[in-house]
Amino acid sequence: MRTAAVSTPCPSSALFLHHLPPRCSRDPSSRTLLSISQATVQDRHGGQTRGCSSLGRSRIVSERIRKRRSNNQIFASIADISLEQFIENPSLPKGDMWSVHKFGGTSMGTSKRIQSVADIVLSDLTERKLIVVSAMSKVTDMMYDLVNKASSRDDSYISAIDNVFEKHKLTASELLDGEDLARFLVMPQNLFQTLLLVMENYGSFSAMQHGRPCSWMDTRDVLIVNPTSSNQVDPDYTESEKRLEKWILKNPADIVIATGFIASTLQNIPTTLKRDGSDFSAAILSALLKARQVTIWTDVDGVFSADPSKVSEAVILRTLSYQEAWEMSYFGANVLHPRTIIPVMKHSIPILIRNIFNLSAPGTKICQQPVNENQDRKSLDSVVKAFATIDNLALVNVEGTGMAGIPGTASAIFGTVKDVGANVIMISQKVKSKRFLQPYTLVDEVEVAMVRVVMMEMMAVVVVDDYDVLVVPSGGNDSIGDRSYSILKVVMMENKVEVIPKCSILATVGHKMASTPGVSATLFDALAKANINVRAIAQGCSEYNITVVLKQEDCVRALRAVHSRFYLSKTTLAMGIIGPGLIGGTLLDQLRDQAAALKEKFNIDLRVMGITGSRTMILSDMGIDLSRWREIQKEKAEVADLDKFAKHVNENHFFPNTVLVDCTADTNVANHYYDWLQKGIHVITPNKKANSGPLDRYLKLRTLQRLSYTHYFYEATVGAGLPIISSLQGLLETGDKILHIEGIFSGTLSYIFNNFKGTRAFSEVVFEAKEAGYTEPDPRDDLSGTDVARKVIILARESGLKLELSDIPVQSLVPEPLRACSSSDKYMQQLPNFDKELSEERDDAEASGEVLRYVGVVDVVNEKGSVELRRYKKEHPFAQLSGSDNIIAFTTTRYKDQPLIVRGPGAGAEVTAGGVFSDILRLASYLGAPS
Repeated sequence: MRTAAVSTPCPSSALFLHHLPPRCSRDPSSRTLLSISQATVQDRHGGQTRGCSSLGRSRIVSERIRKRRSNNQIFASIADISLEQFIENPSLPKGDMWSVHKFGGTSMGTSKRIQSVADIVLSDLTERKLIVVSAMSKVTDMMYDLVNKASSRDDSYISAIDNVFEKHKLTASELLDGEDLARFLVMPQNLFQTLLLVMENYGSFSAMQHGRPCSWMDTRDVLIVNPTSSNQVDPDYTESEKRLEKWILKNPADIVIATGFIASTLQNIPTTLKRDGSDFSAAILSALLKARQVTIWTDVDGVFSADPSKVSEAVILRTLSYQEAWEMSYFGANVLHPRTIIPVMKHSIPILIRNIFNLSAPGTKICQQPVNENQDRKSLDSVVKAFATIDNLALVNVEGTGMAGIPGTASAIFGTVKDVGANVIMISQKVKSKRFLQPYTLVDEVEVAMVRVVMMEMMAVVVVDDYDVLVVPSGGNDSIGDRSYSILKVVMMENKVEVIPKCSILATVGHKMASTPGVSATLFDALAKANINVRAIAQGCSEYNITVVLKQEDCVRALRAVHSRFYLSKTTLAMGIIGPGLIGGTLLDQLRDQAAALKEKFNIDLRVMGITGSRTMILSDMGIDLSRWREIQKEKAEVADLDKFAKHVNENHFFPNTVLVDCTADTNVANHYYDWLQKGIHVITPNKKANSGPLDRYLKLRTLQRLSYTHYFYEATVGAGLPIISSLQGLLETGDKILHIEGIFSGTLSYIFNNFKGTRAFSEVVFEAKEAGYTEPDPRDDLSGTDVARKVIILARESGLKLELSDIPVQSLVPEPLRACSSSDKYMQQLPNFDKELSEERDDAEASGEVLRYVGVVDVVNEKGSVELRRYKKEHPFAQLSGSDNIIAFTTTRYKDQPLIVRGPGAGAEVTAGGVFSDILRLASYLGAPS
């Protein structure tokens, strides 16, 4: 937009700049106006037009600062006001002709940013605009420091003044030049002299815009407030409206630049609107003008569904109701101060939160009736909008039978709390107890102790332990009113007072949650599945929030869990992979290949936070790049430490759900499962050692898993990727009774006996299987039958049998003389010497139309199991196998005549890793991902 300075005859107190062509047809000389900058100015020396990338080299045509003292007030007046001007505008114009903008300190922080502010103001086509500006970035803090030093007689306040002056001088030197700069620099110096006398002006000295006539408003002349406490003031709307009307009539510019944060009392004593006061200033002035809209310009794209520093997947909300925004603000969300919302809500004036650094972002609109809420989220009909938290709180629990039915109990309790200056944030009440929350900072720890002391003054302590204080009535207390004392004396009979420090509030905010089925159930289900314990609950009848109290250490994890559960972000799993060998490495590759599809189609985000082997490990805070995990393992590996590894994965608060995947066959790793589950870490494994180990340890592990929301999945322990465990559990859960389980559980032995036919020697087939990679490095590990026995014991225990591994008789296929061979090679060299026995048994079976198969059996009826070589007719399903397939037959009361058969590949890294991957996705589904 092109503008130029236009000099016309006018009073010496007036100054202005016009557009070319001017947007207003009125004679500018009739106005008393202020303008401080322009987009393009004429070069005084060459007469050429130059563009400015910052706010330009603005020129002040004329200015006059007039100071006068009235009622002990010192203030600056920008222009002389004539009687004719006052008569010309007999009433205050209000309504949609006005829009209000508020720019914070960050927006006014540099000359370039001030240029952006001017551009934004000029781009608003509303007929009249009121612009509220804060002090430049950090200036308010500098002023507070200056005042504190001066009030304490610290002479360093002089250098503090210099620092403030230099900050503004530097900015002015980038915006102005020549006489304009000289005149501007005089004004701050005079204002600082004023500041030294009254110590009160924290307003901005750099409210700048260009291209349109404007007036500067010192809001101390307009906004009148009544102090109600040291930290709060209440606006006097009636008196403020009178003063605003008078001011506007004397200063009829289309653009008004107003100072934020400052005001006056009815006695004309300067004061402030406290922290976040500039937003409050804008809201009050919007209400007085009944403006079309108020826009709060900040450095974020809008209001987030949760704190983005805690929930990286938080989304910008397009709309919020006034009530939702108020609830979020009250419970700690960085939206607006709750008091800012009240003035505009009364007149249904929309508030728009926008980012001055990203003008393409539409921002968040706070209004009476949000439009098209479904843009924000799709589940639960957009009932839940966002989440907010408050930390550093103490939960005070007052409980006892003496509280029931006694009038005045709450008054007495909270009166006692008020006497020590403690702030109550939330109240939860039941028949025999009352709970309330208050801030718990280093200072407030004293307050909490005082609450307890004051209450204890009227009681004799009977028992004191780490958690509860049990009390009985004692003598009178003159420091508390007779009425309160008598009530508390009755209340505290058979009572306990408990102070729980280090708590946090998690508030779930949304429109009409109380009237929507399933919201509370979904919320608490998400918390339970994240292993979060809730200490107190409150839900108001306004239907706008559900509030829970948690341990502070659990707060971020809880926030992530509920945010994910309501589909405001992906269901995220923080994973630790133990054993990146054949199976673990294959799993990592499968995760890499499927990650994008899982995010896009199922909203599941799987983050591998660590990979550890027996010697080295790699860790990441946000997730390892699986496209190069092998390279990272070589470049950044550290010494393996399983405890450190588990702690790292679990204590990353950015992800609420943690799972450790054990892809080893290590007994030591399996011994950690109980501790991990106890800490809320889910466990997934193909490792058979835990479920086939000592019975008492197994029962303890399963009991813990059933009593918690922590999951333990082990489908791949039997049959690799085949649905054997899940099929068995499904039968039992639906009321079927297992009678008999029989199967070929070893892919290695399945391959060997599928190919051990005709005239082939047993040792020849074993050697072939070893070369093909079907056997362990030492084939005796497969041929001993121990692995099959572990699978049998796992299925037996799943069926309800309490058997030890030693209870299972196992027919070993390793000849007795070869069991002590020192190496696998020696074993293979001597194995042909023992082929005769098995060859004769095979030939005998074939002569009878049968085949040999190595099977495991669970006889549930007789409560026993076995692992042995059996003969089956060639028509039997077990005789029809090929390759390394497994087959398992379940005989039950429902499947008695025709057993339920599960058949398929039961060995190999791909299918085993696939079975583990399936368990991971099952866990994600349990935690809230769509199925």
